[in-house]
Amino acid sequence: MLPEEKDTMNLLMKLPLESLNLEAIAVVTNIYRIAQGLRNKMEREVLSEYGLSWTSFSILYDLWIAKQVETKKLALSAGVSKATVSNITNTLERKELCYRKVDPRDRRITYVTITDKGKQAMQELYPRFHKGETEIVSSLTIVEQKKISNLLRQVIRDNQF
Repeated sequence: MLPEEKDTMNLLMKLPLESLNLEAIAVVTNIYRIAQGLRNKMEREVLSEYGLSWTSFSILYDLWIAKQVETKKLALSAGVSKATVSNITNTLERKELCYRKVDPRDRRITYVTITDKGKQAMQELYPRFHKGETEIVSSLTIVEQKKISNLLRQVIRDNQF
């Protein structure tokens, strides 16, 4: 157990809960720690050089994969509000990495499209990002990585994340 886990468990054991699922707490807390650690490491070591936050990178990544995405879908994918997508898209547009286009059939729908400059930035950035991903899990074997991926996919499916 990590020292932080011990502190958490010691505190929670004092609460008047009927039943305390320590393993559930450990799983969720460690997923959160990994997510925050990954985000901080990538922003500091990779994304800052390109002037991107984690969320702006996530949006640009989605655009790189799909070429064009509706703002509502970008918000869902990044786990942020449409207003946040709008603010980030403004920044990405100023950097000429994407542009917005209103659907002529329904003016309430806006699509965001990656530009050639955005594609080029992702082609330069992603290998460095991927290097960071592999470093983070380098202490695990490929079999262990697959096992964790499968278990996390199960949680994602079961909770419709």
